[in-house]
Amino acid sequence: MKIVVDTNIFLAACLSQGAANAVIAACLRGQAIPLMGTALFNEYEDVLARTTLFDRSRLSAEERNELLDIYLSVCQWTRIYYGWRPNLPDEGDNHLVELAVAGNSQFIVTRNLRDLSRMELNFPHLTVLTPESFWLCHR
Repeated sequence: MKIVVDTNIFLAACLSQGAANAVIAACLRGQAIPLMGTALFNEYEDVLARTTLFDRSRLSAEERNELLDIYLSVCQWTRIYYGWRPNLPDEGDNHLVELAVAGNSQFIVTRNLRDLSRMELNFPHLTVLTPESFWLCHR
């Protein structure tokens, strides 16, 4: 199954244990195929560069970068040839839906349900889930 893992899930996996870790671990075990695109990759790198976010992290900067490299090795690079513009409340989230549609993903895993569930365009095959819901449905 193909999924899009929002940046907030990867960040949470670096900061704590729990459902976010389980989602990333499922990807690393091959139980889910995470999609990656240019905008999402840039967002991951931007967030990992914000050192103040990781003051309480159990992982060092080197370990976080290594985790990202390992995670990227299992990602399916997906090019977006057509911008659907689902018109989410936060313009910066539109790329997640576009990546999911371009890669034929079934799920977007995020903590941002409020914004991502308010698309103006409807994609019936696409479900937006929290990491807890994803983990309960797909373990």
